[in-house]
Parts: sequence; C-alpha cells; structure tokens
Amino acid sequence: MTDTAPASRLADIRSAIARAARLANRKAEEVSLIAVSKTHPPESIVPLLEAGQRVFGENRVQEAAEKWPALREHYEGIALHLVGQLQSNKAEDAARLFDAIHSVDRPSLVTSLARAMDKVGRRPACFVQVNIGDEPQKGGCPTAELPALLAVCREAELPVKGLMCIPPAEVEPAPYFALLAKLGRDHGLAGLSMGMSGDFETAVMIGATHVRVGTALFGARG
Repeated sequence: MTDTAPASRLADIRSAIARAARLANRKAEEVSLIAVSKTHPPESIVPLLEAGQRVFGENRVQEAAEKWPALREHYEGIALHLVGQLQSNKAEDAARLFDAIHSVDRPSLVTSLARAMDKVGRRPACFVQVNIGDEPQKGGCPTAELPALLAVCREAELPVKGLMCIPPAEVEPAPYFALLAKLGRDHGLAGLSMGMSGDFETAVMIGATHVRVGTALFGARG
C-alpha cells in the first residue's frame, strides 16, 4: 500500500506557503520549497517525488551520494541542495552532486569551492550562511564579517545567489528573518534561504525565497 501521508503533508505545506505569500502580496511561485530529506531513506522520498516535489535538501555529502544518483535515474528535474555544514575537503564532491550549497560560511571554504567548481566544470548556486543571532555554538559567518566574506566570494567568482540563516531556537524568529532580508538588500542579494518546519510561514511573509522543510513533510525522525 502506498503511503499517502507525505503527499497530503506536501499539499498542506504548499497551501500554507501560498497563503503566507498572499498575505505578503507575493506570489507563491517566488518561494522554493526544499524538502529536507536528511536521514530519510529513498522509500520515504519516493512518495514526495511521485507527488511532484523536485527540490530536496541534504545535510551530508556522503549520505546524498548514497541516495540520490539512483533516484535521479528514475525521476527527472531533481534539484539537490546542501543545507548542512560543508567541510573543505568535501568541496569537490559537493560541487559534483549538488545544485545549490547553502552553507558557505568562511574564506577557506570559498577558496576550496571555487577550485572545486573549476575542476568539475559545475557551478552550483551558493548561499552565504549568516550566524544571524551571533551564537557561538552555531555555524555561519558573524554578521559583522559578512561584507568581508562577500568580498572574498566576489574575488573567487563564486556564484553567490543569496543569504541563509537559522535563527536562535525558542525565540520569535521574525526579527532575525527581517535582519537577513535587510542584509540581502544591503548587499544586492535576492535569495533568502530562511524558515524551517516551525516558522516557514513567517519567513515567507518576510521575504524568503527558499524554505527548508523536513519534519513537517516527513514526520519526526525515529
């Protein structure tokens, strides 16, 4: 028996995105839903593919390399986004496998990615991850260092399309999303990767172009 729950959840989330976009006088098509499939096996992903979802996110290069080549053989048009931290020594594998990388956060990674992209002949879209709450335990570029990191990206000719953030937990996310949107405007970057299962509607209303939704689509991980 086919599990209809993922398709039903997908429809609900798409409706919620459309509703939030409408409230903000935006078009739902301006928002890309990234289905974050980290830790979920192919059999959990297939129902979403069958329902028409084509943009997926993974946290780890190795896990994505194990799951997605076979799925891509059966389904056309898949776009794969790396939404987790990236080690510099995995830059070449990431450049081969992913269509977008959301966790560019330090000059050494910029250098590795630029070199890897030249080598493999692919240029995935890049988002600079901002540590929007300046939390010491979190990845991302400190907000004060963002201009310098973007300058490094430009010098390396990295294809930066926008900014990404994960706001602090257990607090109202809207001010942090608004800050990321302002930073994007200040630096001429249209892409805003922000909003996850618990706050994607707020993110859409504040200007998110990409929302990263896992649990609300797949259910809680075991």
